Amino acid sequence: MNGPPVVVKVWGDFACFTRPEMKVERVSYPVMTPSAARGILEAIFWKPEFQWRIREIAVLNEIRYFSILRNEINNRQSDRAARSWEGIPDAGYFADEDRAQRHTLALRDVAYVIKADIDVKAHATENEAAYRDQFRRRVSRGQCLHRPGLGCREFAAHFAVPEELDQPLDGLNMDLGLMLFDLQYHPGRVGPNNPSFFNAHIDRGILRVPRELYESEASR
Repeated sequence: MNGPPVVVKVWGDFACFTRPEMKVERVSYPVMTPSAARGILEAIFWKPEFQWRIREIAVLNEIRYFSILRNEINNRQSDRAARSWEGIPDAGYFADEDRAQRHTLALRDVAYVIKADIDVKAHATENEAAYRDQFRRRVSRGQCLHRPGLGCREFAAHFAVPEELDQPLDGLNMDLGLMLFDLQYHPGRVGPNNPSFFNAHIDRGILRVPRELYESEASR
C-alpha cells in the first residue's frame, strides 16, 4: 500500500449506522463506521484479490438526527421454511401475527468523503495501481456491483468523484467513545463472528481509522 489512497464522495437523504449495543431499537452512530465505508466500496468494486482498508472518513454536512417508527417482523424468514409448508393445509407465514413496531434514531442529509487503501493479497494477478485505476473509472462512470447503502439497505447512497468544495466541517470535534471497527471473520468456524472496537474521535470533521487496527486484524 505505497500509492495514494482512493477517494470517493458518498451522500444520501437518510443513514443509520446502528450501534451494536442497542438490541431492539436502532440508534445510529453520529458518523459512518469503517465497516459501513468498506461495504460501500465493495458495492462499487470488489475482487477476491484485495481488501479495502479505510484510512479516514470526512464529514461534510452537519450531524442531524430524525426518528421514525417502522413495522418490522420479529422472526427471520427463509426459503427452507417456505418449502416446509408445501402440501400442508392452512400452513404459511402471516406477517400480521409476527409484527412489532420499533423505533429508529437515524441521520438525515449526510455526506462523506471516504479515503481508503487497497491491500493486495499474495495471489493477486495485478498490482495495486491497476485496481485503483479500475475503481476510479467505475466511480467516474457511476458503476457499481449493487446499489450501496448508508448503513441500511433501504437508505440508498449516491457516489461520485469529490469536488474541490467537498471539504470536512472544520469546526466539528467530537469524542465518539467506542465505535465498531469491523467483524472478525474466521473461515470454517461455526457461530457468530467477533466484533472489534476502537476509540473513535472526529477531529476537525475527520474520523481517522488507526492503521494498527488492520495490522492486528491481519495477525490473527
